[in-house]
Amino acid sequence: MSVAGSYRRHLKDTLSAVGRPGRSLTRRLIWLAAGWIALALLLTGSVLTTQFRESGYRRLNAVIGDTVDELVVATRPTADGVETPVIQDSRTNRIAGGKYWVLAERAPGGGLRVLARSISLWDAEMPLPGELPRLLTEAGGQTVTYNAMGGPTDQPLRVGAAEKQLPGRATPVVFVAAVDRAEIEADARAFSRTTWIALALLGAGLVTAVLLQVQVGLRPLFHLRNAIADVRKGKASRVEGAYPVEIQPLAEQVNRLLAHNQEVVERQRTHVGNLAHALKTPLSVMLAEAGTEPGQLPDVVRRQSVIMQAQVDHHLRRARAAARAQGLGERTPVDEVVDELAVMLERVFEPKGVEIDWRAPEGLCFLGERQDLQEILGNLIENACKYGKRRVRVSAGPTGLGMMVVVVEDDGPGLPPERYEAVLKRGARLDEAQPGAGLGLSIVDDLTKAYGGRLTLGASDFGGLKATLELPAAEA
Repeated sequence: MSVAGSYRRHLKDTLSAVGRPGRSLTRRLIWLAAGWIALALLLTGSVLTTQFRESGYRRLNAVIGDTVDELVVATRPTADGVETPVIQDSRTNRIAGGKYWVLAERAPGGGLRVLARSISLWDAEMPLPGELPRLLTEAGGQTVTYNAMGGPTDQPLRVGAAEKQLPGRATPVVFVAAVDRAEIEADARAFSRTTWIALALLGAGLVTAVLLQVQVGLRPLFHLRNAIADVRKGKASRVEGAYPVEIQPLAEQVNRLLAHNQEVVERQRTHVGNLAHALKTPLSVMLAEAGTEPGQLPDVVRRQSVIMQAQVDHHLRRARAAARAQGLGERTPVDEVVDELAVMLERVFEPKGVEIDWRAPEGLCFLGERQDLQEILGNLIENACKYGKRRVRVSAGPTGLGMMVVVVEDDGPGLPPERYEAVLKRGARLDEAQPGAGLGLSIVDDLTKAYGGRLTLGASDFGGLKATLELPAAEA
């Protein structure tokens, strides 16, 4: 595989892992990093936009403070109130000029009474909230600022008010100045929009970088996972490759476990072989001795010895299959086994004229040992040849669920449905008139179950018996 192909494969693994539910290490890393990035960018955006807006307000506050100071210097107390010469500021001398001022004093009812106003206000009112007198008292002569809507065009204003004591006047005067803040608000909105777009792009870039970082960082784990999957599929016998120091011990432990498992399987096979030798030898002796003696007792011994030998063979095969089913890395091509069995059985049943029509896709493999598949299919096909008339059909194919199906059909007399379950039991025979120990289908059923499969019987399209096998399939 090329570098680009390997990269795309691992990136696809990473993306699929992120999308899958469950306790995925990749998903945890991606979501944790994405969460922290989103939180950091949200805080950054909030701080930047707030500071930009506050910076604009500080500039307006400075303008308001200068206007208040200018008003304080220019205002003179009179007998009727106060007098303020025209301030040399075009914005205050032009109607709706965007800069306004008002002079007021505390009214007996607790509010403020306007003493004078700028030309720019014309007949509009300066926004003076009811709590302003209290705020001025608490400020102790300092300027109080707030946002409000007002002016000749009901525009957004930044307002500042300060209460000052003028020489020669008994009551203090409240100086109020306001500046149009629409431009500051527009700049703040534009800055906020630009900032959030930039932060969103930055966040997407950072999440992509984290995704690539996790993909590169976890690539050895993906390799290890694929190597273990190859062992499970039968493509390799052990985990190969060099891994980082953090993962190498895991790969070594997996290989040790595989070696230990193989050792256990071999030990079980040895024990089964020893048991077979220990049992078959006495049975062979009994058969030999009984065969030389005439009479009823030797006949009984011979018949029972044959049955015992068949039972021993059956259980030994089942034990061997169970031991082999625990192993890994066994792949048996189905078409090769079926072809060998078809050729052999057509020769055996040549006097009967049996024809075996078989179909199996190339590349379909049984996840197990060849000997067991030969045992399973051999019994089924032999039964079909024995009890069928002339036609036997064998078809195999994958199910797409890690399993495969093998169907064996014949054109014989078949079986009634009520006998399907009975003939799978040990000792039952398809035809009671035929000799034998009745272990053929029982062997098939036991070996199939040892591999986690299933055997079911039914009616064939040819009128005979149909046996359907579900067995584990090795992945391509």
